[in-house]
Amino acid sequence: MSSAVPAKPKKINLRRPDIMELVQAQVETHYRSSLVEYLRANGNVFSAGGVTIKLAKQFGFCYGVERAIDLAYAARKAFADRTIWLLGEIIHNPEVNDQIKAMGIRTISQRPTDDEMAGVSSSDVVIIPAFGTEVDTREKLIAKGCDLVDTTCGDVMSVWKRVRQNAKEAVTSIIHGKAWHEETMATSSQATARKGHYLVVYDLKETDYVCDYIVNGGDKHAFLEKFKGSYSAGFDPDTHLDAIGVANQTTMMRGETEEVQNRFRAAVTRKYGSAKLHDHFRFFDTICGATQERQDALSHLLNEHADLLIVVGGYNSSNTSHLAEMGEQKLPTYFIKNAAKMIDADLISHYNQHEKQELETRGWLPKTGDITVGFTAGASCPNNLIEDAIRRLFLLRSVNVDELVG
Repeated sequence: MSSAVPAKPKKINLRRPDIMELVQAQVETHYRSSLVEYLRANGNVFSAGGVTIKLAKQFGFCYGVERAIDLAYAARKAFADRTIWLLGEIIHNPEVNDQIKAMGIRTISQRPTDDEMAGVSSSDVVIIPAFGTEVDTREKLIAKGCDLVDTTCGDVMSVWKRVRQNAKEAVTSIIHGKAWHEETMATSSQATARKGHYLVVYDLKETDYVCDYIVNGGDKHAFLEKFKGSYSAGFDPDTHLDAIGVANQTTMMRGETEEVQNRFRAAVTRKYGSAKLHDHFRFFDTICGATQERQDALSHLLNEHADLLIVVGGYNSSNTSHLAEMGEQKLPTYFIKNAAKMIDADLISHYNQHEKQELETRGWLPKTGDITVGFTAGASCPNNLIEDAIRRLFLLRSVNVDELVG
């Protein structure tokens, strides 16, 4: 990883009225849902044939995702005769990524290999996804001389700003997130690019382990082995946990991130005393607003009556997976990527996060009697996929939604 301050690419203005007018028409054709709009206009509740659906007040595409998709579509319009590459996935939704590929946008790895990088020329365009990219990858692309279309979410860049400040002040960034997630990898690179250090903690169990080490010390070798792959090169827990700043992957559960912060603050206070807390501890609230809105809306929905919950979205979507986790704590929850997973009224194929695979469940939808079904979707799920799932549910009860809503 480079230790220099990241270089800046050439600026490209794709949000010109002539381009965006064409983009908006195309995006609406691909992702808009008249049924979802009807539901929103009617209190997010609809009943027919003994089935009532309750749609969470906030769900689906957020502003950052919409912006990323708009810019990818705009790049295809503006650079019709040039080769366009996408780093990994534009967002974590397979249908959206398939649509991007269908427009002739090619894909290379989020961390491009040397062979992949050799295939990119100075005349090409490269799209940076909504999660951002690592500093080293960005610098290599800039050195190539190709044009970059940066769709990085503004909330992610706010976290980067905090991590860079930590590195400047010789404060180690403790990142609450998934070390393997593209966003967290991009965030951690902001620290190392400025000769700083980071450590990623996934959950409260890992948080408690690090807190105990801060207060009581321990076996350094065991620590480094436990967190292998989740810390910066040269990280030494005996040295680099002296001053820490808590940041986070923007799509984590807010309550858990707040608890991570509280536990680290308490550990540092025990170690150094409250009078010296600021010398050894930093924290900034960097949870994505859209993520929080969707979690709050689902929490409200779960406090109402429902017999089961359908969560629609990509299986590798962090914010969607947390919605499914919330549902699992309250009622039968089925995490599906599209309507086709609702195979029939007896059988559904859904993603189990604990086993990291799709499972089949029988008897998921009662064939008779009244039933209330909650619906939500992650920030990377388009409205047309939500509509497809709602339509499919009613068809399994022999209800044609079009005949009822027009």
